[in-house]
Amino acid sequence: MFHYYNKENITVLPENEIFVFGSNEAGRHGAGASKVARMYFGAHYGVGHGRYKQSYAIPTTDRFIESLGIGKISEYVDEFLHYAKSTPELNFIVTKIGCGLAGYSDSEIAPLFSAAPLNCWFHMDWRKYLE
Repeated sequence: MFHYYNKENITVLPENEIFVFGSNEAGRHGAGASKVARMYFGAHYGVGHGRYKQSYAIPTTDRFIESLGIGKISEYVDEFLHYAKSTPELNFIVTKIGCGLAGYSDSEIAPLFSAAPLNCWFHMDWRKYLE
């Protein structure tokens, strides 16, 4: 059973929670959830994937802002899931990565997280794809 949230505009999280967002491989966090991550959760300009302060970037577009293939996104998601499993003391608030600028649907991206540990929280829109 997964955990879900339904808040749209997250700008504050407790210290033990990490904002997980879709990014580009170059780490240019200029729009959408990546901009929120940069403004509120410490995402560092130029860091396109992985954890930085209270954020975790999962690339969904390349450095030219072209959508990555589902296979490549899946590799980045698997890397994130491994990290989440290895840090059970943290909770990860996973935004709907890949469903904005990258152009994928919830039904294409959400199932990539089906093996997520219980310390991951997902947007309510993904519930029907994860359960």
